[in-house]
Amino acid sequence: MVTPSVKEGTLLWEPPDELMQTANITRFMQWLQKKRGLDFTNYHQLWEWSVSDIEDFWSSIWEFFEIKASKPYAKVLSERKMPGARWFLDAELNFAQHVFRHISAERPALIFQSEIQPMTAVSWDELYSNVSSVAASLRSMGVKQGDRIAAFLPNIPEAIIAFLACASIGAVWSSCSPDFGKRSVVDRLNQIEPKVLFATNGYQYGGTPFDRRSMVAELQNSLATLKNTVLIPYLQKNTGPQNLKNTVLWQDLLVEKAELVFEQVPFNHPMWVLYSSGTTGLPKAMVHSQGGILLEFLKFLGLHVNMKAEDRFFWFSTTGWVMWNVLLGGLLTGATALLYDGSPAYPNMDVLWEFAEKSGMTIFGTSAAYITACMNAGMQPGRDHDLSRLKAMGSTGSPLSPEGFAWVYERVKKDIWLASVSGGTDPCTAFVGGCPVLPVRAGELQCRCLGVKAEAFDESGASLVNRVGELVISEPMPSMPLFLWNDPENRRYLESYFEMYPGIWRHGDWIKITPNGSALITGRSDSTLNRMGIRIGSGEIYGIVEDLPQVNDSLIVGLERRTGGYYMPLFVVLKEGETLNETLKTKIKQKIRSTLSPRHVPDDIFAIPEVPKTLNAKKLEVPVKKILMGEPVEKAVNVDSMSNSHSINFFVELAQKLNPPESR
Repeated sequence: MVTPSVKEGTLLWEPPDELMQTANITRFMQWLQKKRGLDFTNYHQLWEWSVSDIEDFWSSIWEFFEIKASKPYAKVLSERKMPGARWFLDAELNFAQHVFRHISAERPALIFQSEIQPMTAVSWDELYSNVSSVAASLRSMGVKQGDRIAAFLPNIPEAIIAFLACASIGAVWSSCSPDFGKRSVVDRLNQIEPKVLFATNGYQYGGTPFDRRSMVAELQNSLATLKNTVLIPYLQKNTGPQNLKNTVLWQDLLVEKAELVFEQVPFNHPMWVLYSSGTTGLPKAMVHSQGGILLEFLKFLGLHVNMKAEDRFFWFSTTGWVMWNVLLGGLLTGATALLYDGSPAYPNMDVLWEFAEKSGMTIFGTSAAYITACMNAGMQPGRDHDLSRLKAMGSTGSPLSPEGFAWVYERVKKDIWLASVSGGTDPCTAFVGGCPVLPVRAGELQCRCLGVKAEAFDESGASLVNRVGELVISEPMPSMPLFLWNDPENRRYLESYFEMYPGIWRHGDWIKITPNGSALITGRSDSTLNRMGIRIGSGEIYGIVEDLPQVNDSLIVGLERRTGGYYMPLFVVLKEGETLNETLKTKIKQKIRSTLSPRHVPDDIFAIPEVPKTLNAKKLEVPVKKILMGEPVEKAVNVDSMSNSHSINFFVELAQKLNPPESR
């Protein structure tokens, strides 16, 4: 058992002197003193400068990491404006070119393992050669700057190769995991009108193979702009395109040999589209820039993760989660990216710890939910595996409980640096996270990240210290989305992030900034569902559930448990004469699993007489969430603004029955 006395704020780790002296962030501070005459004695002073003089800070990141640009920038920032800030005007560069600055024969570029493939390494030379061939093949298909390339792939080396080829051309990348259902994929990819689709014939998860060829055929029929499909025979190696139209096999692309050309694109040229769902409508298609992501990843991975070329960097993810993008970003530092495809619990819960041992992993990134699952299973990875090379762990996706922090130090490694981080798909990075020269305290995120003016705001926009408020970002960042795809006049962009505090980014998390600069994330302040770090809009669930003939209406919420888990109940209003029996529950869950995502199958399903709604018929998701997390009804909702105030009583009673200490 983990020490039961650990409390929020308990000191668990302090950086040793050697780390303090050799950390990249220490080297950065020394560089600032030498090159710019800036003398900072601690991290807090450095952070204050980075968010007050943001132009000088980001220009220092450019210079410190030796950004290679074919055309220099004329100005760091157009104006301090959100949205609409434009960074490093006139500069031209290429993201992929910065990856291949690190070609080395001394270490592999990638190490890959899956449920169906043993651990294999991809050398830097092999990576370069394959990217060159795929890029040349894409050009022969007519792909040019600005064209969209879509992927329906697992976390395999081919996904990294295809992305780098896409980036080298200046095309725009977008990926979905193959466990997503058809509607989920089409709702995302149809928005961006892709020209080429990279797809897999199938994958395996939890020991079960999933053939996706029929799904690929459906995608071909649904994506009207698609010209070519590249099929990767991953599940069954000898499977051909069969009935798929305009389809070539992956290995056919590798035949074409050509020198890799890095198209020089403007700093603010789109590089990829990521998706984060609102509560209604289609998933938000967020466009990030080549230059903005390049600078942000170098800053975050280089300074906050302390990544070096000799590191072996892992984050358990699928291609549908932003952490896959962060994982491939590790290549910018010359580190080896470790890829794993499959279930973290198959054939048993030891599988990722075995991978850590065999791969020589130095940085283990995962989710709070995974750490909690290992803790609840009574695992002792430090006793059962050789983790001598492991020096750091990262946790994200949801808040990590103090008990989860303590478990890492007691059951994984006493001298490990544990960094809990929080940010999102929206900025494609962390707002608050780790720092190798700061102490680790149970339940706390060590710091606000450099260049990120994260604050806790009350309803009136006043900044709070040591009190929970809305997480806001009050100065622009290079990795904020350029725009949302198909969003005329930035209407949805403004509604999503700037409606509550005009000109200031509201992220949708509750945060508390402590007097010493650390932070605590206490959950989502809006109704976006965020399970295992993958956000999805409640509206996507409603579209599926309410399509069933037995269901009239529905409501779904996600609750962050105190111990680090995530509880997601679904409430349904049934049509007259229908009963919520086990058969119907199974049918609902199966439809969500197959149509949308297995990660968003509800934990429980309840029948309710009515969905609580406002006078203008809006579902009251956030108030219901607050009530189920233990907030008094008078603080959670204004019943006078409801069209059916009696409907809230069900949730008040359920909260008393649930009353889990961990769901508060």
